[in-house]
Amino acid sequence: MADHTPPLESGQLLSSELPLLASPPPQAMVNGEGPQQVILVQVNPGEAFTIRREDGQFQCITGPAQVPMMSPNGSVPPIYVPPGYVSQIIEENGVRRVLVLPQQPEFHPGGHSPLHHPPPPPHAHLPAFIPHPAMMPPPPHLYTGMPGGVGDMSSQYISQYHPAHIYSEQVSADSHSQHGRPTFVHRDDRTCKTYERLQKKLKDRQGGGGGGQVKDSPPSSPQKTCSSPMTVDIHNGVGGKGLEAEQGQLSHAVAGPDKQAGRGKNGESGELDEEAQALQALLSTISKPVVSDIQAREAVVTWSAPAKPESENGSAEDDCSPQEPFSYEVSISFSGKDGKYKSMYCGEELSATFEDLRPATDYHVRVQAMCNCLQGSPSEAVSFTTLSCEPDPPNPPRKASGTKNTLVLQWKAPCDNGSKIQNYHLQWDEGKGTGIYEQCYYGPQKQYRVTKLSPASRYSFRLSAKNDMGVSEFSEVVDLFTSCSVPLPPFPPELEMAGVTWLCLKWQRPTSSPKEDDIFYILEMEEEGSGYGFQPSYDGDELSCTIRNLHRSTKYKFRVAAYNSEGKSNPSQVVEFITNPDRPGSPCRPVIRGRVLPNSFKMAWEPPKDNGGAEVTKYVVELSEGLSGLSWELVYSGPAMEHVCEGLKPGCSYQTRVYCMSEGGQSPLSETLQVQTPAVPPGPCQPPRLVGKPKAREVQLRWGPPQIDGGSPVSCYSVEVSGPQSEESREVYQGPDLDCSVGGLLPGKTYSFRLKAANKAGFGPLSERFEVTTGPGAPEQCKAPSTTCKSPSCVVVSWEAPPCNGAPVTEFRVEWGAAEGSMQVCYSGPGLSHEMKGLLPATNYFCRAQAVNVAGVGPFSEAVLCQTPCSVPAAVSNIYALKESELQRYETSVDVDEDEEDEDAVSRPPPFYSPSTCLGICWDPPCDHGSEITSYLVDLGERQPINIGPVTKHIIQHLQPDTSYRIRIQALNSLGAGPFSHTFKLKTKPLPPQPPRLECTAFSHQTLRLKWGDGPAKAATSDALQYQLQMEDKNGRFISLYKGPCHTHKVQRLNESTSYTFRIQAFNEAGEGPFSNVYTFTTPRSPPAPVKAPKVERLDDNSCEVTWEALQPMKGDPILYALQCMMGNSDFKQAYKGSATSFHVQNLQPSSDYRFRVCAIRQCQDAPELSGPYSPTVTLTPQRNDLALSGGAAGLGSRASTESNRARRSLTDEQCAFLLLMVFAVIAILIAFVIQYFVIK
Repeated sequence: MADHTPPLESGQLLSSELPLLASPPPQAMVNGEGPQQVILVQVNPGEAFTIRREDGQFQCITGPAQVPMMSPNGSVPPIYVPPGYVSQIIEENGVRRVLVLPQQPEFHPGGHSPLHHPPPPPHAHLPAFIPHPAMMPPPPHLYTGMPGGVGDMSSQYISQYHPAHIYSEQVSADSHSQHGRPTFVHRDDRTCKTYERLQKKLKDRQGGGGGGQVKDSPPSSPQKTCSSPMTVDIHNGVGGKGLEAEQGQLSHAVAGPDKQAGRGKNGESGELDEEAQALQALLSTISKPVVSDIQAREAVVTWSAPAKPESENGSAEDDCSPQEPFSYEVSISFSGKDGKYKSMYCGEELSATFEDLRPATDYHVRVQAMCNCLQGSPSEAVSFTTLSCEPDPPNPPRKASGTKNTLVLQWKAPCDNGSKIQNYHLQWDEGKGTGIYEQCYYGPQKQYRVTKLSPASRYSFRLSAKNDMGVSEFSEVVDLFTSCSVPLPPFPPELEMAGVTWLCLKWQRPTSSPKEDDIFYILEMEEEGSGYGFQPSYDGDELSCTIRNLHRSTKYKFRVAAYNSEGKSNPSQVVEFITNPDRPGSPCRPVIRGRVLPNSFKMAWEPPKDNGGAEVTKYVVELSEGLSGLSWELVYSGPAMEHVCEGLKPGCSYQTRVYCMSEGGQSPLSETLQVQTPAVPPGPCQPPRLVGKPKAREVQLRWGPPQIDGGSPVSCYSVEVSGPQSEESREVYQGPDLDCSVGGLLPGKTYSFRLKAANKAGFGPLSERFEVTTGPGAPEQCKAPSTTCKSPSCVVVSWEAPPCNGAPVTEFRVEWGAAEGSMQVCYSGPGLSHEMKGLLPATNYFCRAQAVNVAGVGPFSEAVLCQTPCSVPAAVSNIYALKESELQRYETSVDVDEDEEDEDAVSRPPPFYSPSTCLGICWDPPCDHGSEITSYLVDLGERQPINIGPVTKHIIQHLQPDTSYRIRIQALNSLGAGPFSHTFKLKTKPLPPQPPRLECTAFSHQTLRLKWGDGPAKAATSDALQYQLQMEDKNGRFISLYKGPCHTHKVQRLNESTSYTFRIQAFNEAGEGPFSNVYTFTTPRSPPAPVKAPKVERLDDNSCEVTWEALQPMKGDPILYALQCMMGNSDFKQAYKGSATSFHVQNLQPSSDYRFRVCAIRQCQDAPELSGPYSPTVTLTPQRNDLALSGGAAGLGSRASTESNRARRSLTDEQCAFLLLMVFAVIAILIAFVIQYFVIK
């Protein structure tokens, strides 16, 4: 359970103009535990939640909505509530909920403290009144937390105004439980869902809710309790939904954290739905209302309360009856029975008087009962029709037309209220203005002409209508005026304001015309010199007019005339007015006269093409330095049209423009003229200065720009130098930089330098001289050193000292290297010779010398080439063993004559080198040190060394198998033998195995099973000794049949009576052994195929005929057939042998059983006969009297005998292997399934 909210602190006042909706504070749900918590504020429909943002502004959020807010310090933020309420925190399923509850006088932690009702309102005699949310005033105080308090947040919570309790007139002790405690309600999930279903049913029956009905109905009674959402409160000991903070009201039940508080007498909270339905069914039994005392604009509606059902024991019904009185809502519709109904009354009375109805209108009225915010179904609608009455008051008559003596009035008919209007009554005051009206017209017409009136007079009229029901009220009084006489000529117009193309004129009303007379004016204008005379320019009732679209500086004549309905007056006197002149046009663009000088130029311009109607009085010239045009300076003002601009800067850009002045004003600016003054060469520069210390052959100079650049940026500098012995100067630098390095000088000499600057106008004058003395220099270049070879690995280098260039040489440096571009320092010191040791014989070396003094390092001398003499070869570095494949491809070089080699190449095959008795070696050739290698000496240790030619490969023969040898090699050239190489250890392989003896252990006409050697028929692949079996094909080539460690192999798919040739070879790690002798095996002839079961047909008691199918001849050999017969249980005896396919058997005994079988015999020409397998046995049973039974028995016996004597054949090796493979596959699938199902899952 979360901590309780801290007590409220002093709040702050807010303006009453803040638009806050008066609804209860929403629930605040706090979720999550951590340094920052997110609070979800649930705003229900029809409610509002107001927060204050960081900028101090208030934001109002209306429901339905969920407002996520964050608590920065991890605690529950304070929820500030109005006076009389407290906040309580309840934790349900890990979610903390803050409820806003009415404040209790006492609080006990056990949750069983007595709950007292608040005191009733001051006027207890009035029923309870619940204001509509839209009618509630804004709260005068909103409470916020003090800054820095507990739960202080960036966005403060501001609670809404909460309505007061609902007090009923009938408050008794029955509303409490038997133990003196009130009903304590807890809203769990089940009750919340039940309450939502109940609210949905009520909204569906109301057809849009009661909020809209209350808004449209007049406040006829203070008992409108259905305008805002209410909760169920059934006072039978069972707590209803309570009235939590998210709803609009608070009842006598208060939500709390106790889980048992929501149970009633029997402890079941689910009874609420049944009791609410019972109450709703009771409210739906209300009968239709009764309408009486129907008048034209009102009617009285009465109804009776819902009928209560009767039962034998009234105690149960009394418990279910509500303790609060019923309230009723009466609604009316004037658009039919199924039209839209409007609420006219809501209260507890059983009758109501409806006022402000429409006469002669059909209405439908219905009533709906309510109790504790439960609404029953509306009753049946009752229709009634209001009575007719007098017409509505008509609108005032209007003036259709009139003269100075007549007025024509018209009016429209008002609503007749159910009875046709017969006459209209028009009254007037006869122009007296006393307020006494007399009849002017009475009749059915809607217009009337009043005559014999006075001119320019006011008359008041009013109108009423009459039908069979009476006379309506009079309309409002309207004042109408008659016209006057023709007005007098007005005064001439006056000029109020003048422009270039317009004139504003005004005039006065004629003094003799009354104010009531409508006078209009006609303004006429004549342009001077147009010849069209006066033309009307304005016609209206205004006393002023602005004439536009006129010409500038032009004279116009004006006059004005007045007129009314009676006629037009004479025009006024003619006046003349002149329009103002326009400002002149811009002068033409200025032009340059003459040549532009570095400090001045002359400009001229032409007058404007349009002077605006007035002469130009003066011209103004403005000048701006630069091209930006931000600052302009007036340089001339006068009537001349040319001007000389002086005091300018060379090489600077200027802009100039002109405008003129006249009586019409200032003209626009002319186009801008851009002028660029020419530049002049820059002024003299300051002498250059030295940067750092002067070097022996180089000095670094630096200078600054000249003070006067001549109006153009300096683009180039020129530095001149003069030597100590000659006064002639030479240029050593020209460029835009402000520094340079002057080289090629002599050490210790004095030089003078001068500088000049240049721009686009040319070079300026030279500066004053600046003298610099160079420092001492490095030594000169040494002469090429000399070399002397003492031995193939030792050389002596010597050199001479160069000129010191003013400073003694302190050190010599000698560089030595095998390449001219990669020499390194080998000596540094004051000596003039050096000895180089550890050199390679017959190698080219380069050397050079360099001198050093205190001034620096001199240049290197030219490189000298030195070649060391030749020597014996170097030692062989690496020796490799040849692979077997390389060993077989190796060709030995034999020291024989070329003729012998040609003969041997044809007659002698290439030699075979066995890795068991030979070792193939190769090596990298060593350095020959200038003399070509002539031979190599191979040392095998105990054996005599082998001398071979200048090759890098050799095969050592006649070695012992499986023996290790230590080998080293020595190179020889014309100068002698080089050192031996390191010792390398090599080993010969053992001898390859001999071929085994090949035997044929089984044969058939298509297969041969061969066996060799001693061992199992099937061996592992890892056996060291393996075999290769080959068979000769038709072309005489041997092809491989088998290669592996097994000792048997079955050759299949052979032809019968055919000889096949085989050979075998054994091999192991030592290599492949020789092939065996050739073995020849012949397949036998194939026997004929088995014959199908013969057919036996009894001819009589002592004879029968046996027939069988014929077979085709086999490779030209004829086929014979042998028929055997067995009587009873004796042996088979041959009954026939021949080529026929049937035989007639005689001398049979009728009471004995006979069995027959046939086999085919192949009659070979040069071989004995081959008998095939016998056919299935066919039985001939003795003949009986019943032919059907005999035939059936004979057939069954023959079939049984055939099946029992069918030859059983044994499975072949392939079939056995396939069967075992299938068994293992099934077992593997089962094991995988068991592992998947029991282990993985």
